[in-house]
Amino acid sequence: MPELPLPRSNKGIAVVSLFVSLVALALKYAAFAVSGSVALHADAIETIINVVAAAGGLWALSVAERPADHNHTYGHYKAEYLSAVAEGTLVVITAFVIGREAVEGWLHPHPTLAPWGGLLLNGAATCVNLGWGLVMLRAGQARHSPALIAGGQHVLSDVWTGVALVAGVALIPLLGWPQLDAVLAGLVAINVLRVGWEVMRDSIAGLMDEAPDTQTLGEIRQIISTNGYGAIQAHDIRTRIVGAMTFLEFHLVVPGSMSVKNAHDICDRIEHALRAHMGSTLVHIHIEPETCAKLDGTALIIPPAGALPASSASSAEK
Repeated sequence: MPELPLPRSNKGIAVVSLFVSLVALALKYAAFAVSGSVALHADAIETIINVVAAAGGLWALSVAERPADHNHTYGHYKAEYLSAVAEGTLVVITAFVIGREAVEGWLHPHPTLAPWGGLLLNGAATCVNLGWGLVMLRAGQARHSPALIAGGQHVLSDVWTGVALVAGVALIPLLGWPQLDAVLAGLVAINVLRVGWEVMRDSIAGLMDEAPDTQTLGEIRQIISTNGYGAIQAHDIRTRIVGAMTFLEFHLVVPGSMSVKNAHDICDRIEHALRAHMGSTLVHIHIEPETCAKLDGTALIIPPAGALPASSASSAEK
């Protein structure tokens, strides 16, 4: 199946996301209006938050794409995390609103008016969300965008909710138990609460400059080791990922007799390899003589070029 062409900028994706959310909202409110189902009403309420979140994501991505200026010398990337935190907060609030709807539906149950027509409309909205949610998630992962990832996860959670509702509401006329409608709405509330917590947790971790996962750190160390031949060791490696930008700094120990030019060439080689692997990366390398080498076992020892495996040596030379 060919992939849909996407706008080049994250802001363009956010514009499409807002449009898709409005289409899904119209379909879901039509489903509620036709059926009178409390569960489908709960699903429509959640979609309102999708629209608000899409508008917030559009604002955040517009800010995040601004270049660095005198007042924000490291750029505006963290605006994406602010949007994701706000979205998570809205999702949690929505969960409580839906929970209230579920309680009311349980206390005052009423038969659905036209469940099959409502299910057809809700199913159409679910298909729209499934396609766009997968596109957003893949684009967010490829572009290292927290706002797009959070938006994609939120939309996909809406998909699983929609699938469960279609199956559950279809059982109401067959079982003759109208309170099942309220039970389904309660399950929607629990799922929405879970998604909101996950979005907030990941976004707050980004705002707190949490270190990347162990695999990413291992890849960074391997790139430094493979491309740093001529140096002796690297230590105090610190990194954080802010939106689409990776910030990385470390100390590079070189022989004291090495010229400034040769040390600079090593730094350039490491920086180019890191950017080729990780995309947008701001690297700060502090050069030190061998007298500053760490001997406590925490430093990354850089092997000489002749000690590298043939495949690593050839890739380093490129």
